Amino acid sequence: MIEIKNLHVGVEDKEILRGVTLDFELWKNYCVLWKNGSGKSTLSSFLMWFPKYKHISGSVSLQGENLLDMDPEERSKEGLFLSFQNVPEIKGIRLSEYLRTIYNIHLKQNNPDVQELSPFIFKRFIKKHLESLHIDEKFLDRDLNVGFSGWEKRKIEILQMKLIWPKYIILDEIDSGLDLDAFRAVAELLQSLSSDENSLIIITHYFKILDYIKVDKVYVMKDGELKKQGGPELAKEISESGFSEI
Repeated sequence: MIEIKNLHVGVEDKEILRGVTLDFELWKNYCVLWKNGSGKSTLSSFLMWFPKYKHISGSVSLQGENLLDMDPEERSKEGLFLSFQNVPEIKGIRLSEYLRTIYNIHLKQNNPDVQELSPFIFKRFIKKHLESLHIDEKFLDRDLNVGFSGWEKRKIEILQMKLIWPKYIILDEIDSGLDLDAFRAVAELLQSLSSDENSLIIITHYFKILDYIKVDKVYVMKDGELKKQGGPELAKEISESGFSEI
């Protein structure tokens, strides 16, 4: 479980999160909902240790351990994964080497004595995943996300999830940069990944995704504070009545 208690986070001299208390339990799916500028993306980025966000006070624990003492690699090893709102393009890093590196890191996390996969073996291993996502094998020789469409970038993120099977998958505005057909395909793929071994945490202001991914709990954030929480019916209520009713 991720437990967040009275969390205050800021950027420079501005406080963004103002005493947020909530939790994410493994095997349940969640939606953190509200309009842009409410602090949703700040929460997701802070959980993955973006350096511009400064911890002011409050606590965050992961499986009972202090998350704030962990660097980004440790957080990833412990099961956190963030799907970026705007997926970065990184020149000079081949996609195949990036994927092989993260796979081997997580492989040895679970089995310290296991042999890492060589480039040749990894290319054979990943082929089934490429085929399942309809990703051309030629993409492996390209720089990480450089020149990829929004749909292609999302498929590469889902490929990463298939390789490392994170426990807590934070999805920050995954509709960003997608047309309707691509969005539907991404949502259906993510729903297929949902299991009793992970938790999807959807950060969004776009209600349509909840037609594809079923959630157990909805958190409503406004002005950096948790304003309301409830079951999936809460999202339906806000969708029908509008944000102004909260």
